[in-house]
Amino acid sequence: MVVHRRKKNVKQRGTTWHGWGKGKAHHKGAGSRGGRGMAGTGKRGDAKKPSIWKERYFGKLGFIKKGPKIKIKEININYLQANLDNLIDKKLILKENDFYIIDASKLGFNKLLGTGKVSAKFKINVDYASKSAVEKIKQVGGEVILTKK
Repeated sequence: MVVHRRKKNVKQRGTTWHGWGKGKAHHKGAGSRGGRGMAGTGKRGDAKKPSIWKERYFGKLGFIKKGPKIKIKEININYLQANLDNLIDKKLILKENDFYIIDASKLGFNKLLGTGKVSAKFKINVDYASKSAVEKIKQVGGEVILTKK
């Protein structure tokens, strides 16, 4: 047996707010909650402030380093050791006697890191280098020339 019921909106014809309480703002949108998102958190939004404090919404955060920003692009010793032949073929590295002469700026790097083992003698011109990289290259008999300190 089928039960015939009137639709809710038909039942509420004639009522002003259609079951959404009294007044204009109810069930109208964001106005009933004081705006969307972080609206209403200004000078007098004291009711919302405690919920915002824990989100770190106000104020400046962290440190800003002043002066020119240097972008470091690093290269490891093991990359140079593994790709010596390829780099010589591309004429990015020169070989004189026993030394491989490397200009790191030609390769697009400005810092030398010491990951890996060194078996060849390098003469490397680079802006920055880690202590371990310099020590490993000196142990083999090479040298690192730092252009910046």
